[in-house]
Amino acid sequence: MANRSCVIRLSRYKNALNRLKALNFVRVFSDNLADAAGVTAAQVRKDFSLFGITGNRRGGYKVDELSDQLNRILGKDQLQEVIVIGVGNIGKALLHYGGLEKSGIKIAAGFDIDPAKFDPDAQPPVLPLEELLPVVQKHGLVLGVLAVPDYAAQQVLELMLSAGIKGVLNFAPICLKAPEGCIVNNINLESELENLIYFVNASKNEK
Repeated sequence: MANRSCVIRLSRYKNALNRLKALNFVRVFSDNLADAAGVTAAQVRKDFSLFGITGNRRGGYKVDELSDQLNRILGKDQLQEVIVIGVGNIGKALLHYGGLEKSGIKIAAGFDIDPAKFDPDAQPPVLPLEELLPVVQKHGLVLGVLAVPDYAAQQVLELMLSAGIKGVLNFAPICLKAPEGCIVNNINLESELENLIYFVNASKNEK
């Protein structure tokens, strides 16, 4: 199984490939993708070799074929439905972000405990948290986004897992450990910004 860094690079290659495709490229070389993704050509070829993707030294990679292969590896060859738990600022933004469907991702529903936020007729609908289990099981959903306060995150995560969710993107400001049979990716915006601030300041001090 590829590590997380490799999968992130595959996503970058895919995005770079989409841009090159829009510029009417029919073939691309590892150098093209390396420049666009900020890695070396050797790294591109090494990542591709893990998944049996091969090119021609002289002819490079056929754009359409490579795009299909990357989409298949990343699960983007079919629509992926996701639920969002917590319809606060982050959750609401995700529900109304139209760019996800262009990437083959659809928000199936949002869930919250605040009746003022319920809107079953919206697209996507916002439902009471009590309806999580039947919705997940009815539609066979396995992916979820967690955007609740830190004090509720662990309890809601357990609820998601018991409903059948296998992969969680966690925006709650607390690092949740993935229990067996589940993958949790933690995204802490405050930590990411602090990291960015540190390196910007450090760069200033070096001059």
